Amino acid sequence: MRLFKRSRQLHAGLIFLMLTLSALAVMGCTSEKDSTEAAFAPKQGDLTLVVGAYSVAKDAMEEILPLFAAKWKADTGQTIDFQQSYEASGTQARAIAGGFEADVTLLAMEGDIEKLVKAGLVQPNWKDHGEGGMVTRSVVALGTREGNPKGIHDFDDLAKPGVKVLYPNPKTSGGAQWDINAIYGAGLKQSEELKGVKDPVIAKAFLESVHANVESLDKSGRASMAAFEYGVGDVIVTYENELLARIAKGIKYEIIIPNNTILIENPAAVVDKYVDERGTREASEALVNYLVTSEAQEVFAKHGFRPVDEKVYAENESRYPVPDGLFDIKYLGGWDEVRSTLYSKRGIWYQVLAGI
Repeated sequence: MRLFKRSRQLHAGLIFLMLTLSALAVMGCTSEKDSTEAAFAPKQGDLTLVVGAYSVAKDAMEEILPLFAAKWKADTGQTIDFQQSYEASGTQARAIAGGFEADVTLLAMEGDIEKLVKAGLVQPNWKDHGEGGMVTRSVVALGTREGNPKGIHDFDDLAKPGVKVLYPNPKTSGGAQWDINAIYGAGLKQSEELKGVKDPVIAKAFLESVHANVESLDKSGRASMAAFEYGVGDVIVTYENELLARIAKGIKYEIIIPNNTILIENPAAVVDKYVDERGTREASEALVNYLVTSEAQEVFAKHGFRPVDEKVYAENESRYPVPDGLFDIKYLGGWDEVRSTLYSKRGIWYQVLAGI
């Protein structure tokens, strides 16, 4: 009987010991988990903004974002870090629509922002920020090697025999769409001079004559510029700011502004769906508004963009020739008309590609 009692006491002791060890293990795990979470948790007040932009804006934005972070820190005491992505404008817009959670986006053209509006990611009133939604301007220009060895003076010269032309693919690149719009619009201008009215047949033939000399269609404006720097082609159709920025770094290119070319306007927007999910609306709206301040606009001007701020533009006006035949997207009927006429599945651009 005494042996049975001692056995029960031993059994109870073992159970108590096992329970004690289990409790200590759980406490240890909880403590380890808490310390791990504390180590990787963001500091109080810190914030990360995700910026998804088109490739040509990269150099300017990498200089502007630290300036904004310093201002935000001074105003709020909050530290901001940035995650940045730079892609061809169309590619970037599709990535954001597909789930890339950018808080703020800078794209090459209004049409790419409108894709995000239609996807329910950006509010229709996005133009309330910036300068009517726009943060930079430029024009479509031609860049040649030093001394302009092929004698390029206007879009017409791109169709000459033996001239190798570069511009990117409008299927992926917003910059390419600006390039195609400029060439097609120049053809419409020529038809008006000849016939007194716009003639799409003449404009299409003009675009075909230039495209026949295109060496390659790169993914983005930045990729096309890189190919040109590597030695591909005789002349590049691109943003004026791309050429100005490289000339400022000592690369000896010639810039030709065609007599008939298009005014480029580049938008920025808060991606409303993602900022509300991530709790970053206040800082995101502040960043978009900051992009049109004189401080940011001076950086854009440094990188060759035409500022939307009138004062900064006036200070740099001598750098920006205004050709007689400069036109904007309204001359082509606006972006809805352009997408339908030029870039739909049976549009003029795809007819040119198919040779029909």
